[in-house]
Order: sequence, then C-alpha cells, then structure tokens
Amino acid sequence: MGVQRTFSIIKPDATIRNLTGAVNAIFEKAGLRIVAQKRILMTQAQAETFYAVHSERPFFGELVEFMTSAPVVVQVLEGENAVLAHREVMGATNPSEAADGTVRKEFALSIGENSVHGSDSEENAALEMAQFFSGNEIVG
Repeated sequence: MGVQRTFSIIKPDATIRNLTGAVNAIFEKAGLRIVAQKRILMTQAQAETFYAVHSERPFFGELVEFMTSAPVVVQVLEGENAVLAHREVMGATNPSEAADGTVRKEFALSIGENSVHGSDSEENAALEMAQFFSGNEIVG
C-alpha cells in the first residue's frame, strides 16, 4: 500500500487523564508519525457532523455529549499502511477484547470511553482530516 495518512482522535476519557503523550508513544512505536496535531474542545456542531453516520442510532446523543465534554486531540498520522496500522494499534473497540499492548487494552475505560478514534478507510480519513485541518496545517 505504501505511505498513507490517517485521522486520529484522542478522546476525552484519555485527555482528562493526561494520557496524550502515552497514547502517542504507542502510535509512534508502531511506526506512525504525527504530521498534524491540535488540542481542541469539540463543539456540538463539530461532533454532530463528525458522527453524522450514527445520527439515527440510540447512542448518538450520548456520543456527542461525551465528545464535547472535555478536550480532544485531533491528529493526522502518517506511515506505511497508516489506516490499518493505526486500527491495529488502537485495538478492539471493546477493551476486554483488545490485544495486549494496544491503546484500548492499556487505557480504555469501557466500550464507550475507549480513548481513541481512527479512520476506517483512506476515503474516510481524507474526509475526517479535512473537517479539522487545512492542507497547510499538515506537515510531514
């Protein structure tokens, strides 16, 4: 596949526990390079837009509320097969099913408070990156 970029969010449950550096260390150890990063307080509009695919699901309101409850770190990661590499190092959504050494196994509190988000495809990564970063903010 070659070098590609993916989008990542370190979620409120991790940022409020001051785990940003620890999470990023796992990403970097997995060969992913941070080429854009900022800490933001996601607005309700941003969260609703970002998670619009889930708008009809019963957990949508709770998800939006969680993602706007504390700062998040949005970032662009770059590396060999970055989308897949990032998803592997994040671990299973359910932390009890996540492999040892993954972010979710190490830091997630629950299925809902699972510490990180990662794009599921190159196409979605491009859309997600564009929601939070302009082209000149991504430097690699």
